[in-house]
Amino acid sequence: MGIREFPSGPARGKSMASGMRRSPDVSPRRLSDISPQLRQLKYLVVDEAIKEDLKWSRSVEDLTSASVGLTSIEERILRITGYYGYQPWAASYKRDEHSHDSPAPAEAQAQAGMEAGGRGSRCCWRCSLAQLKKFFWGVVVVFGVCSSWSVSTQLAKLTFKKFDAPFTLTWFATNWNFLFFPLYYIGHLWKSTEKQYPQQRYRECCQFFGDNGLTLKAFFTKAAPFGVLWILTNYLYLHAIKKINTTDVSVLFCCNKAFVFLLSWIVLRDRFMGVRIVAAILAIAGIVMMTYADGFHSHSVIGIALVVGSASMSALYKVLFKLLLGSAKYGEAALFLSVLAVFNILFVTCIPVILYFTKVEYWSSFDAIPWGSICGFSVLLLTFNILLNFGIAVTYPTLISLGIVLSVPVNAVVDHYSSGIDFNSFRVIAIVIIGLGFLLLLLPEEWDEWLIKLLTRLKVRKKEEIPEGNGDIVSGLQNKSRRTRPSMSSFTH
Repeated sequence: MGIREFPSGPARGKSMASGMRRSPDVSPRRLSDISPQLRQLKYLVVDEAIKEDLKWSRSVEDLTSASVGLTSIEERILRITGYYGYQPWAASYKRDEHSHDSPAPAEAQAQAGMEAGGRGSRCCWRCSLAQLKKFFWGVVVVFGVCSSWSVSTQLAKLTFKKFDAPFTLTWFATNWNFLFFPLYYIGHLWKSTEKQYPQQRYRECCQFFGDNGLTLKAFFTKAAPFGVLWILTNYLYLHAIKKINTTDVSVLFCCNKAFVFLLSWIVLRDRFMGVRIVAAILAIAGIVMMTYADGFHSHSVIGIALVVGSASMSALYKVLFKLLLGSAKYGEAALFLSVLAVFNILFVTCIPVILYFTKVEYWSSFDAIPWGSICGFSVLLLTFNILLNFGIAVTYPTLISLGIVLSVPVNAVVDHYSSGIDFNSFRVIAIVIIGLGFLLLLLPEEWDEWLIKLLTRLKVRKKEEIPEGNGDIVSGLQNKSRRTRPSMSSFTH
């Protein structure tokens, strides 16, 4: 298919074919140089297939039109042969379109600028809206983390007045972790476009434990150690609440962030950061000052040691998880926490029973157990762990960590008005030092580079402002000198 010829004779067809196929090396200078092609143009027609393919092209209309002028013939020949670097559909079509539809070049540029500005403003609006939405959810998550952590701590303190069994309370609250995977699956059905059955989702999440899934070997080697660390973290924390006030417990537990950095630096070979070393030193100094504030009494020293042990177990849990298991997706993390509950039910249930019959943790009757406060504590602890593990899906991790440190002043206010605890200067300084160390640990790894860039921009902007100010002063002095200088005409008279 293509351009067909209708010759009037064999010789003529042969000469026309050779004339149309020959492409000279040198482009012609005048229209008369391509007069053979002009004479042959009237025998050219366009194939129907090309018409269909080029139905939007203006050249098809020109080739098939009845009225043929000299300018249109020249344009057609140049269009067919490609002389003078001629581009198809670039001359008459664009000229006609620009004359009828297109605005002036300045107007076109202005319109293009307005369209680009509109797209840019829409993009900026979407980005700002997304960031605003993320910040809003961050505020909600921070409030949830702060309230759940502080209220659960206060509720545990009240529970021990009637139910003095911290390990049993730890065991009971850990069993609620079994709800992690069912709650995750409900969220999967609500949000995901590709719905899966529970068995299919379970098999996919089981790949986190290995290629063979959750086998008995994977259960004891990858889940059981973390179940032990989970129990120790919560038990030491709850046992410390019996010894010291909740404010000291919550602020000392914030030191786990410093312990995570030290263990990651030693075990995982993470990047060394001087500011985090300073934060770790501040955390240790705060612990010492907190102990000194109570006068090194045995009761307070034991409580502080229990909280520091809880923070250490929490840090060890996080570092070993990253070392042995790496990072986990939301479904994998939910399944892992549910598996910890299964481990707790199967292998830790015997310990509260032993403690009961040995009367280490003894209660008179099951009717005397404050089930409301125990279930409330378990629900709040489950909520806290859900927000801590899955809040990153809707907001920034730094905001989630702020919820933990904000629980310290909340507990301080509650302790002051409920227990009448007097916060002396040493305790306040210790709280401020540990809080400052915690905030320093929230700085990103590239904070020094960002700070250098910010200082560089400020210096450059200051240098740009100084010459402009000097130029204004110099120009003002020159204008003043011109006004005060006498003219030469005054000396001629």
